[in-house]
Amino acid sequence: MNPFLAILSKLDITEVFKTKGNLRRWSAKRTIGGVIVLTACSTILDFGMCWEAVVMCAIGIVPISLSFFERS
Repeated sequence: MNPFLAILSKLDITEVFKTKGNLRRWSAKRTIGGVIVLTACSTILDFGMCWEAVVMCAIGIVPISLSFFERS
């Protein structure tokens, strides 16, 4: 068996999203929104401004914007 695959099989991605006290970990809504916006920016650089990229930016920004209104 490939040693790289053995290491990957032990990797638990869910631990990244868990909080530990006041230490903030990655948040799925912020990470996924960031990936969508990054993809939209890459599309704009490759193909220029198009409606699909604008929609992806809007979709990516909504969860981040709404997170400002959450109560701790």
